[in-house]
Amino acid sequence: MMKDLIIKNMSFKVGQTMTIVGVAKPDASNFAFNIGPSEEEITMHINPRFNAHGDENTIVCNSYQGGSWCEEQRECCFPFQQGEEFKIVIEFTPSEFVVTLSDGSAIHFPNRMGAEKYQFISFDGDARIRSFEIK
Repeated sequence: MMKDLIIKNMSFKVGQTMTIVGVAKPDASNFAFNIGPSEEEITMHINPRFNAHGDENTIVCNSYQGGSWCEEQRECCFPFQQGEEFKIVIEFTPSEFVVTLSDGSAIHFPNRMGAEKYQFISFDGDARIRSFEIK
């Protein structure tokens, strides 16, 4: 998997919040954001799809463990617009990630691996990241 942005050896711990601000390309089909212990194991994959993989205006969340994708979680909200800025805020609790989107809607995705800290973040696809912050 080719990644446009990779952050390794950082620390995203339970109790912290990650904020990502970016802009979807005017002709964006999809982009993805991944958090996990390594490039080979992803505990949370967020994939907004404008028109990709047979989906339109759908957010697909999943995990990648042991070389396989797990059960997808599909979200009904889709506040992303091609060519427009977006903001994603991820709150890391012991049991789940609470993802708040630009329109205020929230996605609750389980911390499937159960770790209290993740060291790997990657981003790829049809968007440009403007800022990234962990508090």
